[in-house]
Amino acid sequence: MMTDVLLRREGMNILSDKLGLIEAERFVALIKSDSFDYTEWHQNLYEDMPIEDLCSNASRLWNETH
Repeated sequence: MMTDVLLRREGMNILSDKLGLIEAERFVALIKSDSFDYTEWHQNLYEDMPIEDLCSNASRLWNETH
């Protein structure tokens, strides 16, 4: 398990790589200022995705990272 400092650093690196530094910081500011419920968001994230697509995406990501 990562330390909090390492997790923050890695998270910002990933966000910056994908969104660019300004958009990544904007995203973090939005999350901090919003009454965002990560648990609720995560539970509903894939509810409209067919299970076949979910499995296919998971397999693809696994193969890309391992």
